[in-house]
Amino acid sequence: MPQRPKKTALEVKPGVPQPGSLNPNMPRLQRRQLTVEEYVAGIRQGRRSVLGQAITLIESTRPDHQALAQEIIGRCLPHSGRSMRIGITGSPGTGKSTFIEAFGLHLLNRGHRLAVLAIDPSSPLSHGSILGDKTRMEKLAAREESFIRPSPAGDSLGGVARKTREAIILCEAAGYDTIIIETVGVGQSETAVHSMTDFFLLLLPGGGDELQGMKRGIVEMADLIAVNKADGERLPLARKSRQEYRNALHLFPPKESGWTPTVEVCSATTGMGIPEIWEHILAFRQTASGNGYFENRRRKQARYWLFETIDNQLREAFFRHPAVREKLKSMEEMVLAGRKSSFQAAEELLALFLQKDGLAS
Repeated sequence: MPQRPKKTALEVKPGVPQPGSLNPNMPRLQRRQLTVEEYVAGIRQGRRSVLGQAITLIESTRPDHQALAQEIIGRCLPHSGRSMRIGITGSPGTGKSTFIEAFGLHLLNRGHRLAVLAIDPSSPLSHGSILGDKTRMEKLAAREESFIRPSPAGDSLGGVARKTREAIILCEAAGYDTIIIETVGVGQSETAVHSMTDFFLLLLPGGGDELQGMKRGIVEMADLIAVNKADGERLPLARKSRQEYRNALHLFPPKESGWTPTVEVCSATTGMGIPEIWEHILAFRQTASGNGYFENRRRKQARYWLFETIDNQLREAFFRHPAVREKLKSMEEMVLAGRKSSFQAAEELLALFLQKDGLAS
């Protein structure tokens, strides 16, 4: 029996001739899969295209891609850890992307190499990325010393956070000495980003009521609050907001790092305040390195991601397990009908999972 032709996006109704190729003489090119050695060499040489391909492997759900990605990460790990990792968050409308571009250009002009890893919210309908950071940071993206990578968060914040941390390792191995992680700013992504960065910057507009609407935990995480859009008629209001935020910071307990958070005003459009923010970050690193907090925090973060990864992979393995998948629906129905307690059902499902794999004691 002849094999039916594979459907394409150009397929039309039966009886209508299929359109031909615009250039039938052009051969179809398929990208050759690089070896681990080629990936590592390209990353170490600072080739952005190879770095982007390697991060794509990290984000892939294919087992062969994951295996390859982990081997690349392992080979790059000895060359990582030398950057300053900066988390930047703020509610939508605070001008995060405009700020990051102005801040990034300032760093590039001072001889730094910058990577921006943005956790990009995905559309719940199309699952496509919404923000498109490269189109919002055109000047920064055009510079050879910078690398910008949006990562669609989708439905799994924990998953994208783990992959972002793995991408940090590759970016550091590629020679980027400053890594910015931009958060969505609309959920719990701030906590995840705080767990993988050295310095946490909270960006706010100068309005007066924003701090009341921010979660206390996010404000407590901030090492610096920057009041953005402080230009033109907004400058007096921004300065007033700065004083209000400074007064509010006195209500929070001292930081373990020994650093005293402060508030600055800035304008991403005029560049006002951008150099001062970078000087604060350098001062923080000097303080935190001097008292041992910097390295101790890095070790705590590595430990956190060790156990976080174990938790995530065990959960995925549990729900993929054939015996669990077979019984899960009926167990759920019994729990909802009140015929079995949630705890009893969970124990039985876990027993199935553990006994099947020979893990039960």
